[in-house]
Amino acid sequence: MDIFPTRSLEQFTALFGKTVLGTLDSLGKKALSTAIQAFKSCKVVVSADPITGSPQSALEFLPQQTKNTLDEIFSYLKNSDKECFIAIDEFQQIAEYDDENVEALLRSKIQFCPNVHFIFSGSKHHLMSEMFSSVEHPFYRSTEIVNLHAITEEAYYEFANHWMKIAGIKLPRKIFSALYERLEGHTWYMQSILNRLYEMRPEEISQKHINDCILRIINSETDSYQRLFSSLTANQNHLLTAIAQEGTVANINASAFIGKYKLKAASSVNRALEHLLDKEFVMDTPKGYVVYDKFFTLWLKGL
Repeated sequence: MDIFPTRSLEQFTALFGKTVLGTLDSLGKKALSTAIQAFKSCKVVVSADPITGSPQSALEFLPQQTKNTLDEIFSYLKNSDKECFIAIDEFQQIAEYDDENVEALLRSKIQFCPNVHFIFSGSKHHLMSEMFSSVEHPFYRSTEIVNLHAITEEAYYEFANHWMKIAGIKLPRKIFSALYERLEGHTWYMQSILNRLYEMRPEEISQKHINDCILRIINSETDSYQRLFSSLTANQNHLLTAIAQEGTVANINASAFIGKYKLKAASSVNRALEHLLDKEFVMDTPKGYVVYDKFFTLWLKGL
């Protein structure tokens, strides 16, 4: 379940119920009867999918019954006698809810469901890290943390070259290495370029083909990048551009970095950095600060 669109515990619970109901058992008469008995705080509604015609379920419940319904969903899972795996994407979204103590509430339910295994993932690295690594949060030390690193260049080239070869396209290793280094092996951006190259079907991929692909992508995103840029203050724009030009900034307060890009005082840089990190313009990596969007980086650098 992807909870990014949810804005409250009520919406989370509705999505959670819809995800679980009809997954543990097909929506036959017996399963439906079990579900109706399990969910006493709400109404189980079954309808036909308008496209496939297959039955789909939903829970209709009163907002004031949200916590009761959440209890019933966990009880339904626990009593299913099945080993369940639930993956929740963009889990950091629960920190944005106005409801109080959502993290503690979910943690208290999850720890008493031994047959249910949860996978939490999220795109906002710093928020996910805080939720699971800070002693102040209920999920502290409750999981095994796995960081997804870039696919190695060797493995990536083997994959890309295999499919290009099948299509009759030659992908020189030197050209691929330059692309991998330029995009730091980031899968989403690599795939964006490789997919376009595959569609172009050149006899042999050249640096010009790659540059043309990148230029087309950036041109298509220019309006979006301009809106993002104009949403920031002058100090934030100045720092963002400096980080993009530098590539990776290990010490954001170093006098050499501040002087090179004529930034303001360290205190001003830190205030701007805090906003850029919070809005995911910039990411803090083990090597230093980088602009999150690789294509945005190239736009800021003027290619």
